[in-house]
Amino acid sequence: MSQQVDLTTIQQQLDELAHRVHELERTVDRLSGAGDRRHGSTSAPGHRPTDRVDLVTIPDVPYDNTLWTDSDDEGLGVRDRRAP
Repeated sequence: MSQQVDLTTIQQQLDELAHRVHELERTVDRLSGAGDRRHGSTSAPGHRPTDRVDLVTIPDVPYDNTLWTDSDDEGLGVRDRRAP
C-alpha cells in the first residue's frame, strides 16, 4: 500500500471513531435525561462548547503553621490525647 492509501484509511477510521463516540455520547445523554443541558448548551445538536479550565498556580512555599492551630488530626483524635 502506498502512504496516501494508508493515510486515507486512517482518516476514515478516525472519522468512524468520532461518529461512534458522538453516538455514544447521545445515548448516554438520552439515558441520563440530561440532553445538551448537561453541557450548559442550547445550541444545535452535535455542537458542544469547548470546556475552559482555568489553571490555579499553587506556590511551593510552605503553609503558615498558624493555619493548623486548634485543628485535630482527622482519624487520630485530638492532639495530646491517645487515639481510640
